[in-house]
Amino acid sequence: MKHTLSVLVEDEAGVLTRIAGLFARRGFNIESLAVGSAEQFGISRITMVVPGDERSIEQLTKQLYKLVNVLKVQDITTTPCVERELMLIKVNATSSTRSEIIELAQVFRARVVDIAEESLTLEIVGDPGKLVAIIQVLSKFGINEIARTGKIALTRESGVNTEYLKSIEAKV
Repeated sequence: MKHTLSVLVEDEAGVLTRIAGLFARRGFNIESLAVGSAEQFGISRITMVVPGDERSIEQLTKQLYKLVNVLKVQDITTTPCVERELMLIKVNATSSTRSEIIELAQVFRARVVDIAEESLTLEIVGDPGKLVAIIQVLSKFGINEIARTGKIALTRESGVNTEYLKSIEAKV
């Protein structure tokens, strides 16, 4: 199972290296990684997606807390969250397919950020599932390049689990 960890750290040189080293020593792969300033000056938030079972993630969390600059570790996998990822995708686009690609982009609320003679570059923001879906739809045109950020997430203060609500709507 994939777990999403939110880690607050002191914003100092070498913190990310120490965390990555810990993961490497334990044989864990980091599938997604996003780092940026947090709400407080001098603090950064690291959001990681890591495969593992409950026990191994619990052990990893304990190991993270042993690192000097780590302030807080949360496994937010089962917590109601707002999750987003950013993707830039460059798609082959001839004059005959350009309008179809733009229409598909609008369905996914993607923005055209560059137009060239033989390609279009789109910017898409959304949950990871949305990004996978647009890749599948656009693959028939030929994808030249993809650049994705790691997943970022914040817990929902409202406690509303939108994934649960989506599953109820799907049954109705």
